[in-house]
Formats: sequence, C-alpha cells, structure tokens
Amino acid sequence: MATEHEFLTGTAERCHDPYLRCALYGAAQTVLGINGCCVLAHAPQGCNMLVNSAFGWQDADYTETLTLCTKLCEDEIVHGGEELLTRTILEAQEFNIPIMFILSSCGPEIVGDDIVAVCEDIQDQVDFKLMPIQCAGFRGSQYDGTDIALEALLKNLVTDTGQKTANSVCLIAPHANANPTWVGDLEWVKNVLAQMGVQVNATITHGTALSDFEKVSTSEASLLLSFDCGQKAADYLTTEFGIEQICKDIPLPFGFGNTRRWLTELGKRFGATDVANRLITEGEKMVVEVCRRKGLEQFFMHRAPAAIVTDATIGIPLVRFISEDLEMFPELICLRSSQEKAREILEKELKELGLSPRVIHGADVYQSKVALAESMPEVVFGSNIERHGTEELDIPFILLIASPTMRFRIINREYFGYTGMLNLIEFIQNDWRERYRSRQSRYQARW
Repeated sequence: MATEHEFLTGTAERCHDPYLRCALYGAAQTVLGINGCCVLAHAPQGCNMLVNSAFGWQDADYTETLTLCTKLCEDEIVHGGEELLTRTILEAQEFNIPIMFILSSCGPEIVGDDIVAVCEDIQDQVDFKLMPIQCAGFRGSQYDGTDIALEALLKNLVTDTGQKTANSVCLIAPHANANPTWVGDLEWVKNVLAQMGVQVNATITHGTALSDFEKVSTSEASLLLSFDCGQKAADYLTTEFGIEQICKDIPLPFGFGNTRRWLTELGKRFGATDVANRLITEGEKMVVEVCRRKGLEQFFMHRAPAAIVTDATIGIPLVRFISEDLEMFPELICLRSSQEKAREILEKELKELGLSPRVIHGADVYQSKVALAESMPEVVFGSNIERHGTEELDIPFILLIASPTMRFRIINREYFGYTGMLNLIEFIQNDWRERYRSRQSRYQARW
C-alpha cells in the first residue's frame, strides 16, 4: 500500500479519489464535438453514463448527434461481445449518419474484443464510415482519452492538400478544461481572431463538421486551448503538415498581464498589432472603470495566502492573475494533470513572478486535502470538491471557479480576456459575501 509520502509527492502506484474520469469519458467528450456523428459505446450500460455526461459537457444537440450502446451484460463480458457489436452496427443502418465512432470500455478490451477487426470486416456492409477508438478506462485519465481520440481523428480524417490559407488557424482541445462554461472561452477566442482578420479553419472539437477536417492541413497555425492535453495533436500537425503552434509558451489569457501578452503575440503573428493594441487599451480601461463604479472589495485579498486547486488550463494563468491583479500570495498549487509542457510554463511563470509555492502535479483529492491542511490558506480557488473536502479545516474562503461546481450557469461566461476577468471577479465577490450569510434565522416572523 502506498505511503502518505508517495501520495503527496505523486509517486504512488495508484490514485484514490481522482478528480478526473477515465479515458472513455475523454474520448467521448472529443468525438461528441463533431456535428451529426454517431457514437457507439461498446460497453456495459453503466459505462455508457460517461458518454451521456460527455454529451452534456459538449453542449451537443440531441437532434443532430446520436449515441448508442451495446449494453454488455455478464455473458458478453465473460465470453466476448464482438457478435453483439456487429449486430448493433448493422442495425444502425436505419439512421442517416455520415460516421460512427466506436468506443471500447474496459470489459471488452480485457476479454479481447477486437473492435478494429470488427469494423474492418463490416465496413463494406454499411454506408457510413466506421472509426474504432480503443479508449478503455484503464488506458488513463480523461485527458489521455482525449489525446487518444484526437490522434485517431487527425490520422484518419486529415490529409495534406499541399495548400495553405493565409492568416488561418486550427483550434485544438477547447473542451479539455475545468471551466464549466468553456464554450464562452472558445467564442472569445474566435471573436478576437475575427477582429484580427484571422480565419478559423477548424475547431477540434466543438461544433465541428466532418468537412472541417478537410481544411485542417491548410491552416498556417494552431492554437492549443488546453494545458492538460492536446499537445500531442499540436505536435502532429506541426510534423505532418507544417502547421506552426503559436502562443505555446505563455499562459492562457486570464487577467491583465496574461491577456496583454496573448493578444500581443497574436497581433505580431498575424500582422494585426494595431487591433491587438486597441483591444488591450479598451479592455483594460473597461475593467478599471467597471470595478471603480461597482465598488470592488479588495481589502480581504491583499497579501492573503491562497491555494489554487484545479486543472492546469485554469490553474497556471490564475497564478499571475491572483498575484498581480488581486494582490494575493499563492502558496500552494495543486494541478490535476502533469503534462510536461504545462510544467515548463508554470516554472517559467513562478520564476518571473518571484514566487516559490508548493506545487503538486497530477494531484488527486487526497493529496490536495492533506496539502491544504498543512498550508491552511485563507483563500482556495477550486471546485465543489474542495468546498466539501475542507469543511473541517475552517478555511475562510472557498471560491468556486472550476468544475465540478454547484453553480448553475445557463449563459456561457468566459474566463478569457477582459469580460472573463470581470466574470472571475464577480464569482470571487459573491463567494466572499456568501461567508457572511446567516445559516440560522435570527428573528421570529409575525405572519
């Protein structure tokens, strides 16, 4: 059994109470971002719930996207379910679909079901494209599943046209982060690029048409919108199609400093420096004026020891935002993943800011809870998990900015850019005020 030291240092052989779901979930998240597709989970009915959850995360349209499941029972798990898989695929011919993604879960892969061979055998018998993706949960976390699915999509659907579209980009893995309304971040990026005269050839994946994959290789550049996965996809596009990855060494645009750097680099790359400068000037002025007029309460933040417990996509840019803009002192950073590129960016940020917090990469819930108990910060930027997991620690402020959260949002509210900065500040202010709400009635009503 792993020791406490192994848990805290991330060297334990296995993880208890993980933040992340399995590879099947990540793969489902990715392929469900393709419009009009069909996703078949070769799995027990329980595992299919992961696909349903991924459906919601992608904001997929149930009138356009179809999900199926072979609903494996004891007999198939013990003796194999290839026959059931074949029958399910053939029966799907009644649906008008262009492509079917077949995702395998742990059980069928353990007993040796070969979904690749099944698809090869019956491809000629159906009038839609079959794409098997071996993404059993034991292959890793949801981020590993996303990388597996991205690799399958790029290798099977993208070909080299030998042409390039001037001032064009491909956006990668916008869905792979802990912002509950990440679609808002994606729309912010698209809006900024449009103002700079940059064409988005494809978004891999959200609202992606199959025909968009034909345009991927014509992109001049790629933008990776996640620090938790997708780097392999960006590297593949660079190697195979000469697509340059831009903004790859700086955090995503949270707060004044990060947004300024991000917009400046985009402006230089696409010859739109004037547009970038205008966006920076107008955005910073807007944030200052709104905070001044609304009366930003910042006294409780000044030099407050803080902890960041979330994914790398949100966690890394939060460091500069809370230390420079909110004047807090980050002393603990727990990130759910441990991508090498993310480590490099975080180390560079901490060095530039002159900070030396305790950092745990690939943290699970237990590691985070123990680390919070040892550091006892005044403020935690995290999720509903931290709110419940630290109740006995009496940490004053738990700010809910990451998924999973009980904060329900119908409107997609971005974290990127200047409006995103105000959204984050609003969440912080509301959670700060929540601490002082009475939990008990102090008077007896007369009616």
